[in-house]
Amino acid sequence: PWARVRLYARQRARLLPPLLVAVVVLIAWEALVRTLNIQQFLLPAPTAIAGIFATNYPRLVNQGWLTFQNALWGFVIGCGLGIAFGLLSARFSGFSRALLPYAIAVNAIPIIAFAPITNAWFGVVNPTSKIIIVAILTFFPTMINTVRGLTAAEPAALELMHALAATQFDTFRKVRLPAALPYIFNGLKISTSLSMIGAIVAEYFGGPTTGLGVQISSNAMLIRFPLVWSQIIIASLLGIIFYFVVSLAERLIMPWHLSFRPTTT
Repeated sequence: PWARVRLYARQRARLLPPLLVAVVVLIAWEALVRTLNIQQFLLPAPTAIAGIFATNYPRLVNQGWLTFQNALWGFVIGCGLGIAFGLLSARFSGFSRALLPYAIAVNAIPIIAFAPITNAWFGVVNPTSKIIIVAILTFFPTMINTVRGLTAAEPAALELMHALAATQFDTFRKVRLPAALPYIFNGLKISTSLSMIGAIVAEYFGGPTTGLGVQISSNAMLIRFPLVWSQIIIASLLGIIFYFVVSLAERLIMPWHLSFRPTTT
């Protein structure tokens, strides 16, 4: 551990600025609400939100966990299909040209147009309707990043593999896939946020009464904004945890990448 003190110091220096910004924003927020006497139904103070959060923490976690499960399954399905279709698109250019316009068209449709349709197909309280929404949201960025990564291999490396009479599978495994992994993980990290957004927005149009989206919508209509902000915090924390889990998987799967090498001074 003592040999990694310099690395720990760099990590601390990297985390310090965002923490300071968060502290300054919270202090300014609290001072603004108290100074201008802003009512809670307009903008609750951070201390009021913290009090509601501490009181309702177990219930908030249960609500967030229910929504997160839909986000997770949709993420797995959407990203899995995105990677699979990306592999086919990179391998067969005709398949890519045939699929890409439809993928762009589906991605351009607002999510609020899909949610009522999937609710009608599978039922309002059926989690499948929410999972499909998340899968649609996460499919496109994962597919695009997979295609970009697989086509980003160095031409010199491909020529070398061809000169060594390597098979297409060996070229894919040793050249194309390592070059594509950073792009694929970028798509996966983008999809972590999209999955939470999709799961919550899908619940706005109906879902289990214990879901995070349904609770946010109903509490907002009842002007319980400190509770709404507490539920937003839970959603944000789950999204951040999801992002860091995928980032950790990226670091474990590709420790050789340049971005993970310690910089020399």
